[in-house]
This record gives sequence, structure tokens and C-alpha cells, in this order.
Amino acid sequence: MLQNLGRIVLRTIIRFRYAMIVCCCAVAFAEPLMVGVAEVDITPPVGNRMSGYFHERLSTAVHDPLHARAIVFQQGEERGAIVVCELVGVPVDATQPARKRAAEQTGIPVENILVSATHTHTGADYFGARFAYCKELAIAEHGTDPHEAVPYIDTLTDAIATVIERAESARAPVSVRAGVATQEGLAFNRRFHMKEGPVRFNPGKQNPDIVRPAGPTDPAVPMIVFESLDQERPDALLTAFALHLDTVGGTEYAADYPYYMASVIREEHADLIPIFAIGTAGDINHIDVSTKTPQKGHEEAKRIGDALGATMAEALDELPSVKEPSFAAQTESVALPLQQYSEEEVAYALANRAKIVDDSVPFLERVRLYKIIDLEMRGEDAIAVDVQAFRLGPDVAIVGLPGEIFVDLGLALKEASPFQTTLIITLANDYCGYVPTRKAFEEGSYETVNSRVQPGGGEKLVEAAVRMLIRLAE
Repeated sequence: MLQNLGRIVLRTIIRFRYAMIVCCCAVAFAEPLMVGVAEVDITPPVGNRMSGYFHERLSTAVHDPLHARAIVFQQGEERGAIVVCELVGVPVDATQPARKRAAEQTGIPVENILVSATHTHTGADYFGARFAYCKELAIAEHGTDPHEAVPYIDTLTDAIATVIERAESARAPVSVRAGVATQEGLAFNRRFHMKEGPVRFNPGKQNPDIVRPAGPTDPAVPMIVFESLDQERPDALLTAFALHLDTVGGTEYAADYPYYMASVIREEHADLIPIFAIGTAGDINHIDVSTKTPQKGHEEAKRIGDALGATMAEALDELPSVKEPSFAAQTESVALPLQQYSEEEVAYALANRAKIVDDSVPFLERVRLYKIIDLEMRGEDAIAVDVQAFRLGPDVAIVGLPGEIFVDLGLALKEASPFQTTLIITLANDYCGYVPTRKAFEEGSYETVNSRVQPGGGEKLVEAAVRMLIRLAE
């Protein structure tokens, strides 16, 4: 009885007077979780190049604007930020200076800032070997580049830092609700075992030589809702789904299916800012090979977005509360060895750069040349990438991983996570291409040809993430 009374007194002192620093964890939990949210338009000028495919594609219009959205966390001395850009990827040349500037302006540690992309294939093309080659050709012909008057990477860097600063200024006490919905029937593993030959990606609809998919999907839709304590309404929804954003095509800037997903959710919650991140979708797309139905264009994006939005809207109000929000962040730098090529192979690739954008050249040959040139541009044997983990409560965590991560790696991470809700954000802080499993490297096909990392790199990322999640759960 005396022990119970002592605990009550101790809790009272911590909660109401903050006068005695008896237990650091208890004090931290007593502080309210502060969250700020902001978004900025990052739509490039019409006429700039578009990303997503192995040829030059110039934009002709804006179907729906592209945004960078930020969410900033603070609880006591612990601080962090997450930004998601509606782009195919965000290279370290943009994320590194943006994170540094944001840290200087807000006090958020650089290592606690995560900057990622949704992977839309109808955004800006502004980095990498293909972009550099097309830009070089344009300057040689015109003296300047008519398709990028102002370097988009500089504009983007400023926008990322700005949206973090705005979100930091908008901080307010929040409550948190979190859980996982399930969405079946939209995502498909795009790698298949065939009757003859190796594994193939995208073998075509109703191909009679298909035996079975070479991997699983992840139907989980983790959702984290932040609600203002003073206004009692949802302010932001952070979610992720393992499905490529490549349903639209064409030459109009577009955010792909998350645009329609957000529209459905905002029908009931007009002021809510949905922040969509892509999950472990390296080998996952929307193509159902069992049907002849065409699956391309805005109608397809709307079909997927409407379905996903309806699933989320139904689950939104039923998400359980996080009883004791407790924010903390950790980061590990992981060295990923890169694939190596001989001097002769590099020289051949550089001498044949024109083949990258030549549709008459076999596709996988173009991919391989592009990858070798991209590795040569990096000029490194290995890259140091950040793996990040954020804790929001005893059952809720967020993980940030670089590159296009295969779904098996994401499923393994979630299985090993001590948190009931583990939301994985990929393409975080650097665009290092595909990150397949060791098994997929043995099987081959497009994603492994287009990967920069050596086999085992993905498993190293998962191991680092699990280590941090275990520490954050202690």
C-alpha cells in the first residue's frame, strides 16, 4: 500500500509541477506531443522533362499539381521531421543540403530529418544519367537548355527546407490514433516464374507461359492520424502502401493514384492533409495479368485511388488511440557496397550513351548501360545511406529506407518489428535504385539489372532498422 501511495505521489509531482527530475522517461511522456504540418507546390514548369521512362519526355500540361508535404514532431527535447515529395525520387544532392538548411533554421537534428518521394512517374526528371545526357544534347544544340531554364534541383532543395520550416512553425499539441487497414486486389507482384527461362518482370497480360508470381504482395495500409487537441479534428494522416505509382503515363504532370485517394478522404475531412508515402514496392505494380483489361491512364489511377481512399476512410474513424505518445528517433549509417564494372565496360557504356534513349536498342541493354553510367557518375565503391526509425508510442513506429525496396524485405522487417503498427517509407534521403533480395538477384530480370547495390544490401538495411526498432521499444 505504501509503495502504491509513493507511486501516486511521484506521478503527481511529475505531471503537475515538473519540479523533480526523477525519471527522464516519465518526464518525456508527460510532455505533450507537438506536431506541425505543411505543404508546398513543387510542380515544375510545363516544358520541362518528365521522369519515369527510358526516353526523353517533355511535359505539356499539369493534370494535378505536385506537392512536398512535411510533418514535424516535438516532444520535450526530442524532435524530428518527415517530408514526402511527389516525385520519382529525391537524390542525396537535394536531400543533403535541404536537411542541413532545415536543421540550421529549426534546430531539428539533421539525422532526424527524413526526405522521401512517392515515386510518381509523371513528375520532374532532374537527376541521373539519362537526364544529364539529354541536358547535354540540348545545350549543344541551343546553347542553353530550353527544357530547364532554372535548375529544378535547386528549386526543390529550397522547397524541402521551406516546407519543414513552415511545419515547424505550425506545431501544436496533438493526440494520435494509429492502426493498419487491409487493401486487397490493387497490388500485384510483377515478377513471374515462366514455363521456360528465368524470372521475368511484366511478362504481359494473359501470357500462357506464366507459371506463378515470384514473390508476394503487402496488402497492409498503416495509418497514423494526428488530431489537434484544441480543435478536435484530424489535422494530418500519414500512410504508406506498397504499390508503384506508374498508372498514368502521358505528358501531364500528375501525382498518380494518391491524388484520388486524398480526394476521397477529404470528402469527409476537408481540412485534413493526407501524406502518402510509398512502401516496399520495388517489385509491386498494379497490373493484373489474369485479365485483358487495359490498365493505364487517369481512369486507372482514379480506380485505384478511389478504392484505396474508401478503405482508408472507412478505417479512419475506428483507429485506436495511442494512449501515451512518446516520440523518439534513431538513425544508423549503413555502408552499401555498389556493383563494380571493368574499365572496358565503363568505357563502352560512356561511348554508347545515346543508346539509353534509343527505343530500337533492346530494353535491358539500355537499362544496363544507364546503370553503369550512373554508377560511374557516383564514383564510389560504396555509399553510406541513412536508415531511420521514429517511435510515436508503445505500438507505433515509422522506418525510413533508401531506394526501391523489394516487398519481401518490408514484410521481413514488419515481422521482426516489436511495434504493432510499423509504417515503412522508402526512397528516403537518397535514390540508390532498386534494392532486391538475395533471392531476386539470383533470379535476375529488370530490377536486378537496374540495381546499383550488391546482393545482400537490402538485408543489411532491414537488420539496421530492426536493431533500432528494438532499442526504441525498450
